[in-house]
Amino acid sequence: MSQKRAYQDGCAVAHALDIVGDRWAMPIMRELMLGPKRFTDLRAGLPGISANVLTQRLEELEASSILIRRRLPPPAASQIYALTDWGRESEIVFQVLGRWACRSPTMQPGKPMSPVSVVLSMRTMIDRSRIGDLNAVIGFRFGEEAFRATLKDGNFLIDRSEAADADATFIGDQNALVAVLYGGARYADMADALRIEGDRMLAGRFATLFPLPPKAPDMVSGQPSVS
Repeated sequence: MSQKRAYQDGCAVAHALDIVGDRWAMPIMRELMLGPKRFTDLRAGLPGISANVLTQRLEELEASSILIRRRLPPPAASQIYALTDWGRESEIVFQVLGRWACRSPTMQPGKPMSPVSVVLSMRTMIDRSRIGDLNAVIGFRFGEEAFRATLKDGNFLIDRSEAADADATFIGDQNALVAVLYGGARYADMADALRIEGDRMLAGRFATLFPLPPKAPDMVSGQPSVS
């Protein structure tokens, strides 16, 4: 492996960029935030990455103690990658950076997001003051991936898990749900790509819990940004 170029700067932020600033490093970490994955699973969640680049970034992140690799026992006997405890601590960085980047006047909506990315976005954008007295379990099934969210006592917890006890379940394309949560679409507009099982009124209320922060001013065009 070639020697990486470094900032040679004592600032901790510069050091952070030394270890995760290369292209694809943080998206790989994002895909592992909810649990271990195989190499093929990572490529499925990051369709724009080549096998060679993914291999290189995994080696670099392992060398930095951000992730570890291990082999599952038979009958699986496959190699998986997982964040270390320290690697998982970076979720707060993703949340702060995500909310900050959402305010960018140049960010264009509509680009595809992986199932993990969508789930982490909900963790980031949830407005707990809007939960109120809502007490519910909500399930999500995007392809082969399942997630379970719990809304209770003003709290919101969501992770990778089956949700057999769900009051409402979203099934289909995660990007259709993104269009509803963040793009102003109606569930009816997404009916071909997203199915709701269970309490549809609950699903409607759920869509109101994730307001985006206002856009920063567009200083290049001189036009006010649209929130």
